Amino acid sequence: MKIAMLTNNYRPFVGGVPVSVERQAQELIKRGHEVTVFAPEYEGYTDDNAIPERVVRFRTMKRTMENGMVYPRVFIREITDVFSREHFDMIHVHHPMFVGPCALYLGKKYRIPVVYTWHTRYEDYLHYIPFFQLKENSGWAKKRFVSYLKERLVPGYMRWFTNQCDMVFAPSEGMKEQMQSNGTWTPTAVLPTGLHEDFFRQDKERARKIREKYAGKRKYLLCTVSRLEKEKNTDFLLEGVVEIKKKLGGSFRVLFIGDGSQKQVMQKKVEKLGLQEEVLFTGNIPNEEIKDYLGASDLFLFASRSETQGIVLAEALAAGVPVVAVRAVGVDDSILDGQNGYRTAENTEKWAEKAALALKPDIHMALKRGAILMAENYRAERIALREENLYMQCILRKQEEIRAKEKLEEGWAYGERRSRI
Repeated sequence: MKIAMLTNNYRPFVGGVPVSVERQAQELIKRGHEVTVFAPEYEGYTDDNAIPERVVRFRTMKRTMENGMVYPRVFIREITDVFSREHFDMIHVHHPMFVGPCALYLGKKYRIPVVYTWHTRYEDYLHYIPFFQLKENSGWAKKRFVSYLKERLVPGYMRWFTNQCDMVFAPSEGMKEQMQSNGTWTPTAVLPTGLHEDFFRQDKERARKIREKYAGKRKYLLCTVSRLEKEKNTDFLLEGVVEIKKKLGGSFRVLFIGDGSQKQVMQKKVEKLGLQEEVLFTGNIPNEEIKDYLGASDLFLFASRSETQGIVLAEALAAGVPVVAVRAVGVDDSILDGQNGYRTAENTEKWAEKAALALKPDIHMALKRGAILMAENYRAERIALREENLYMQCILRKQEEIRAKEKLEEGWAYGERRSRI
């Protein structure tokens, strides 16, 4: 198959969607398919010629969002020009805005099936657009408008968009249920982001050095991986670490792996909470090195409630690291209480209790075994095979629709000719 993937963000932007698109593209290429990723330009960045997927970059607006995301143009000529010269069998779009309408237009024009992956709960990310940011002095009208946007307009647009597609992928079962409750009636399937084989093979010597560097003589090394942004529930994480300290004393350190607009705010809060000796910020770590940081850790901490899957959860499980997380969509599929970690209510004391429990030797070993077992479900080659089969279903269904439409049109034309006789 010749597959076009359209996305609003990609390398070098750090986030779950670029990781998902890259892994899907590369695994499908391994299976013999031809994949072109249409992605925005980033100033000063050029693609490495060694990457297996073909990347076509398109221009963006000069203004960017606070988290570094760019604004693609509404009419993306770089994409339409390629489609005018080449035939694609499948369009896989990863965002409903900007590249989303472009994908629908191309699908209709060239009779190509369009699938969409619902990666993001957009109502949780409106604050990145300056116009929609609410401040203490924001007026009543603006607050009401933003509330209406979150509760009505965004869900309404998502309902319309998904029902224009030939199939919609949900990264988790919980997200699939949310889509359907929002009114998505087009065929849906659960397709999480897979893990490359490398995530199942940690470099033990490198992990030992990482542990030695960050944990020192402390008994436990805990970690979390995410962008340092409000929607990742960073306040809860830090307050939860305070509760863990009450239970474990100074026997642990926590690595915050990632970067974001809240980093300085978090660093100040660390000082205020007296966690300078327990909390360390590493900044962004290359994705291929994350597995060794996970392998160096005893426990993975997670508190985000805005995930549709939580790719880092699967990565932690592949490293054999138990997870303690706040119960939410995107968490419930992969974290099973008492088997590979624990899920709790959004309560720092209960969350910390489970973290302390998960570190008890016998329990910890059992959770590690359960983590590795669950991670097998996320092997990239398995996910790619399922994705390939779902693509084929869409293509066959589209061909049947086209044939049925052509027969109907032939019938109308025949009827018109008969009426003229």
